[in-house]
Amino acid sequence: MSEYLDEIRLERKKQDEKWGEQNHSPITWIVILTEEVGEAAKEALEDNKRKYRKELVQCGAVCVAAIESLDRNDKNE
Repeated sequence: MSEYLDEIRLERKKQDEKWGEQNHSPITWIVILTEEVGEAAKEALEDNKRKYRKELVQCGAVCVAAIESLDRNDKNE
């Protein structure tokens, strides 16, 4: 199981390198996650298992980023 979590950690690192620290509102995070889930759904519909899996890792990383942001912002309040 840790190999999957390692993939999510690596994706989180890539996201931070690309976008920097993100501190969105909960609504914005849900919109971002919904967009990622939509991409995963498209790949599932097209039966592209490799891309579907990649999108699922991105969904997991977005969930982690949202939790990090929420915790960071809670500490600042």
